[in-house]
Order: sequence, then structure tokens, then C-alpha cells
Amino acid sequence: MKYLFALFAAFLSFNPPWECPAYQEDENKHFVQHVGYSLLYDERYEQARWVAYELNENEVKGNYERTNKFLEDPLVPMGSAEGIDYKSSGYDRGHLAPAADMGFSEKTMVESFYYSNMSPQAPSFNRGVWKRLEEQVRDWALQYHQVFVVTGPILRPKLPSIGPNEVAVPEFYYKVILDTSSQHRQMISFILPNEGSSASLKSFVVSTDSLENLTKINFYPKLKEEIEHKLESKSNIQTWKWNE
Repeated sequence: MKYLFALFAAFLSFNPPWECPAYQEDENKHFVQHVGYSLLYDERYEQARWVAYELNENEVKGNYERTNKFLEDPLVPMGSAEGIDYKSSGYDRGHLAPAADMGFSEKTMVESFYYSNMSPQAPSFNRGVWKRLEEQVRDWALQYHQVFVVTGPILRPKLPSIGPNEVAVPEFYYKVILDTSSQHRQMISFILPNEGSSASLKSFVVSTDSLENLTKINFYPKLKEEIEHKLESKSNIQTWKWNE
């Protein structure tokens, strides 16, 4: 179904998927829509400002194996980061949309290894607390049958960089998860430093309003205004079912 939608969208007037954050019309050329996820690429930092996708319980149960074949993104107009940028950098090629979320088709698994979906992450972060959060999101997709995810790095000027393309190394990453299947609807947001941590995931929860103020990104703008305000003004830790 997602594959048909992606083909359909390519031939119609521009209409980003429902879960995509708001952005300016002059940024259309930096918007990329793959089958499994959409993103807004930022050439200044050579990575996505955000990656957005829907994740349902059937997709979580997908069984296509990881390709582990990292590729330049053919849909990024000016070219994405490359393997040479990460070589000997000491940083992992950290997925924004996890490969484990994209195992429902061969195409989506390949897409998950595009460099536009990568960001330089400390190994202890990528393989530790970030992985734990990814697993929690998949667990929520199973519990609630479907969730929407927006994730990315917090980008700002003067960040350190790696490689000849000067890929910025973020200090923090975020995720915003929306569940629309429950009767009351719920949203939860996280900000995590790019470093290892054994702390509970709950300690990284913030209100979506505070994340929007920090990133200047308007998440889930197609929600009705009164619902958006209600969901974004609180941290909502207690309304979610945790596997910790």
C-alpha cells in the first residue's frame, strides 16, 4: 500500500504524508518521499532535519533481513552524505528511521540504509539508549496497532563535523510519537544527548511544545488546533504503556 502511495504521489501535485511536520514552500526541493518514510534534507548539515513515518503492528512483524549496505540517497538533489564521511570518524552511521521498522519489504529495507537516513551517533548512544527507545516505539506500535513517528537530530550552527562533506555531529536527538488509535489520543516526545546512558527512557521525556520551541519545527500540523495544543502541552508519561 505504501509503495502504491509513493508512486501515486510522484505524479500528482505535491502533498506530503499526514505525519510530516510543517515546512516552508521554498523547502519543497529538499523534501524526499521514499516508500517507507519521508524526510526533509538539510544541505548545511548533510543530514535530514527530520524523518517521518507511520508504523503499524504488521510492519513491526516484517521479516526482511538487514542489508547493511549503506547507499547514497538517489533522491537528494544535491547529493547526500557518503561512506567516506564516516570512515575512521569514531561515529556510528546511526539510523533515524530504524532498519527494524522497515523490515516489511525489500524496498523499504534498502531505503533504510540511505545516508540521508543516517546521522553521526556515538556508538554507546546508538547501540544503547537510542536502541532502547527504538524498541519501545515498536512495542507501542504493537500495543496500539499503529503509531506515527517523527525523529531527527537537533541541528544548529557551529556543530563539529566529520568527513569531506562536513556532516554535522549533533549533540541531541529527538523523537515524537503520536498514537491516534486510542480513544483519548496521546503524544510523547523525547530529547536525548548523543552519549551513552543507562537512565530510564522516562527521564528523557519532554513536552512537545518545549521541543518545538527548541527545534522550531511544528510537529503534526494537520491535527485540529485544540487537539494539538492539548497533546503538546504535557509530557504525558503516565498515559503510555512502558516495557521498561
